Order: sequence, then structure tokens, then C-alpha cells
Amino acid sequence: MDRQQLHSIDLDQPDLPGFRQFISAWVYHTPNGTLLIDPGPSSSIPSLLRELRRIGVERLDYILLTHIHIDHAGGTGTLLQTFPDAQVICHPDGVAHLVAPEKLWQGSLKVLGKTADIYGEILPVPAQQTGFCETIGSLGVRAYKTPGHAPHHLCYLLDDLLFAGEVAGVRCELAGQIYMRPATPPRFLLPVALASLDRMIALQPQTMVFAHYGWVDDALTHLRIARAQLLLWVEGVKALAVLPEATREEAFFCWLQERDAHYRLIDQLPGDIRERERMFLRNTLQGMAAYVKGLP
Repeated sequence: MDRQQLHSIDLDQPDLPGFRQFISAWVYHTPNGTLLIDPGPSSSIPSLLRELRRIGVERLDYILLTHIHIDHAGGTGTLLQTFPDAQVICHPDGVAHLVAPEKLWQGSLKVLGKTADIYGEILPVPAQQTGFCETIGSLGVRAYKTPGHAPHHLCYLLDDLLFAGEVAGVRCELAGQIYMRPATPPRFLLPVALASLDRMIALQPQTMVFAHYGWVDDALTHLRIARAQLLLWVEGVKALAVLPEATREEAFFCWLQERDAHYRLIDQLPGDIRERERMFLRNTLQGMAAYVKGLP
């Protein structure tokens, strides 16, 4: 893989405070074909198209979705209006939701509220243009099923570069240090998420792209941090489960500040990004709390 053929396109959301350096699309543009990973929400498609034109993309052969959440895949149907010949690759369990996205859209509105409105409505993807395959075209990309952040999550390997989606959670740019956190859904299963991380570690990728956010040169280090964080955070949720629910989030934040050397770096992030990250802590806590509650 020629890294000069790989382009990152930021999909900042100016109407959402702190939603910068958070969502990005990646484009692999070669004479033999062009693919795009995660086009983002519908609100981002105009800026995405401008950047695609700027780097000389006139055709998309493949649109690869790590998962179908609105901030990663919501703009797929809109993007296909410009690139009607592109083939969309996603997990088999996600195909029906792309073809008929009303349930996905309503679920996004319920969970995200105003944020979903800003992201924009999800347009359908033609059934004949979407599906799953393990080997994608002639570019040497392989797809791997990695449930955890979502049951329909995929990672993609291009040579020794892993497009990791959210299998390893979320990362923020922080010079010389590693800030990371898990991103667990309401239906979270720790053994499933760990198995997906182990599967990616076994591939021995050298470099990695986080859906949220950025390129790292030491993929295995970050995958192992993500694995350790899942175990640590679940232990914290167990330890604090006896507390009243109203006090649990703040107590969990303090517990992590003492024990998680990577998450405690949240205090070094810019103020607006720090607030965004604190907001998402609630989602992760809820997912883990439901998992812990169901344990024997």
C-alpha cells in the first residue's frame, strides 16, 4: 500500500460543540480503483464531495462501512446519488437497515435526539448495491466481522493497515500520549468485544485507523490498551453498582481518574472536546451497567 494514495477527510460538525477531530472518512485512491471507508452522516456529504473533487476522485468503486450507525453510514444513500455505480460493503446484519432505514432513523432520533436531527435523515441504499464479501475487489482489502461496539461491526485490513472502526473504542489526538476510552452500546457483551479485539490482535497489523479518530503507527499497542480498558472499566462498574444511580456516573469518572492512565488524560484535551468526551462516558457506563446487571 502506498500511503500517499490514502487520504483522511475530516467531517466536523460545526453545529455540535466539540464535534471536531471526531468523525472522518478515509479514501484509498489508486489507478486500479478507489474505495471510501465510512462516509459519515448526511450533513457531511457536501464537504466530503468537495474534498473528493479536490483530490481528484471521479469514481468510487466501493464504500466500506465499519457499521451502520448514523455518524458512520447515515450519508451513504446521499453519497450514492453522486456515485451511483459504487458498491456498498457492510455486515450482513446491516443490509436490511440500509435498504429500509426507517427503523434505524427512528432509533437514532430516540437515542441521539437533536444530534440525529443535525446529522440528517438517512436515505435508503438500493438493495442491488449493498452486500458483504470477505475479499473486496482487486485492491487486496479483507473484511472481518468484529461485533462488540455494534453486533454488525466490521474491520478492514489493507496490507498491514487496519481500518478499526470502533473495535478499540475512541482515541483523541494528544501529542506524545495516548488518550483512549471504550465505546460500548446498550447491548454490550464483554466476551464478544474481547474476542473481536483478540481476532484483530492475531492479525498483527502494524498501523491502524480509528473511526474516532486518526492514524496510529503502533496498532498492537492500541489494541492491547483497548482490551485492558474493557476489563478495567467493567471491574469499575461492578465495584460501583451498589451506589445510587444518580451518583454513579460521577463516582465512575473519579474511579477511572485514579486507575486508568489513558482515560485520565481527558483533562489535557481542549475544553469543548473534553465536554464531548464526558457526555459519551454516560453511554459507555449504561452499556456496561446493563451487562454487569445480567451477570450471575
